[in-house]
Amino acid sequence: MGMADAIVDLVSSGTTLRENNLKEIEGGVILESQATLVASKKSLNRREGVLEISHEMLERLEAHLTASGKIMVTANMRGNSAEEVAERVLSQTSLCGLQGPTISPVYCTQDGNVAVDYYAINVVVPQKSLYKSIQQLRSIGGSGVLVSKLTYIFDEETPRWRKLLSELGM
Repeated sequence: MGMADAIVDLVSSGTTLRENNLKEIEGGVILESQATLVASKKSLNRREGVLEISHEMLERLEAHLTASGKIMVTANMRGNSAEEVAERVLSQTSLCGLQGPTISPVYCTQDGNVAVDYYAINVVVPQKSLYKSIQQLRSIGGSGVLVSKLTYIFDEETPRWRKLLSELGM
């Protein structure tokens, strides 16, 4: 609108900046912040629902922090078997994923019969390695590449939750 020389915005994803064609001023950070979850040991142990709510909050925070800076890459690859495709994917340094790639058959019809010529692969990669990952996928026959931002990655167990339970003697 041309009415301000500068705008201060809370930035986490950068969406507001992009949508309004704004640019961040280099070194323009005014404040970095953090939060601390504080709870009464007595309330956690005695008040109904408090421990469960704390568990959910810790799970969500931990999962969001784990997902930060990572993206999901999905691509189709021709192959004779999931194992063959897995070997090609695992031969590339940027495509290891969290525990490895997820590989699923892509079903299509050929001459009225169901056939599998392609496999869909899913890998989680660091956002800063996206282009390298795309190049590696292409080099092993990947096509139709989709990229999705991750909001949460839930682990088997949240380390902060385990620590809290330990400190509560549970």
